[in-house]
Amino acid sequence: MKEVVITKPHEYAVREVPLPGITNDFEVLVQMKAVGICGSDHHIYHGANPCSTYPRIPGHENVGIVVKVGPKVTKVNIGDRVVIDLIITCGECYQCKIGRENVCENVRVRGSGTDGGLREYIVVPEEDAYVFPETIPFRDAALIEPYAIGAHCTQRGRLVAEDIVFILGTGTIGSIILQTCKEKGCTVICCDVNDETLARAKGYGADYIINSKKENIVARVQEITRGKGVTVAFDSACFQGSLTSLFEVGLVRNAGRIVSLGFVTAPETISQAMLNQRELDLIGSRMSCYQFKPTIEKFARHAFNLNGIATTFIPFNEIEKMFYYMDHPDPKVKKMVVLFE
Repeated sequence: MKEVVITKPHEYAVREVPLPGITNDFEVLVQMKAVGICGSDHHIYHGANPCSTYPRIPGHENVGIVVKVGPKVTKVNIGDRVVIDLIITCGECYQCKIGRENVCENVRVRGSGTDGGLREYIVVPEEDAYVFPETIPFRDAALIEPYAIGAHCTQRGRLVAEDIVFILGTGTIGSIILQTCKEKGCTVICCDVNDETLARAKGYGADYIINSKKENIVARVQEITRGKGVTVAFDSACFQGSLTSLFEVGLVRNAGRIVSLGFVTAPETISQAMLNQRELDLIGSRMSCYQFKPTIEKFARHAFNLNGIATTFIPFNEIEKMFYYMDHPDPKVKKMVVLFE
């Protein structure tokens, strides 16, 4: 089979290797059909992901077909279409035992800390393979994992229908958080610097949009919320200073929540007073936890508008195009999906 390996930052290779074999009774062999490409994959290629090591097969938004099963596998069958969990956990640590396996103290992440799905076949434990119906095309199923992130971060933010939500950055994840919030019944304000991106957010159901290059964010939020501020704010822009900006007085009201999704290593300038004077909750969110099955159910009943979330589809045998776009960013290429066959 063929696999794609990032050998070190800015360098990759396509290798011919033997098909992987099942090594225990509970594993399954999956023939890959689609891999969604995330911002973290860009960061791995550019040497900017603090969680990654090299050489590394990228890809954590993985879907395929089960083609072989171990003798004791009961949860999936040959021929099942599956989305593969990105995390490998120990099941024994404090975090796993309290339902926070996504931050297991021994966690390994496919495509980052261990090899991912950008290869023709992969072996995984049956418990990491979630079956989805044939009514969901592979190219759409590649979006299940990022929508599971939307489900997780909104759960972390304790969202309810009455919330007024502010989303900073309406790229792929911001647009997914937007749709997840709207599915819960929230009022949503989206903020970005790009009019085209904001228009897309409006199409996904944003109640209000703010272009921060043209408008004062706090003044506009105060106008929308009649001087109260929002109840929840999400940082899906994830640049140095983005998190600090959400603490500006007038944006989030007293007792509000701020949810951070990024991995920027540069320091922010948040003081104790900024957090405590209004008793805000600053909430971290990483990947997802127990959200694959409910997200698959929502995909099956068409709860989300997937049109335009993935913008660029690349055949696996033309993988050089993926790296070209990583080296030459194009605003029209908001999210890539690699398709096999």
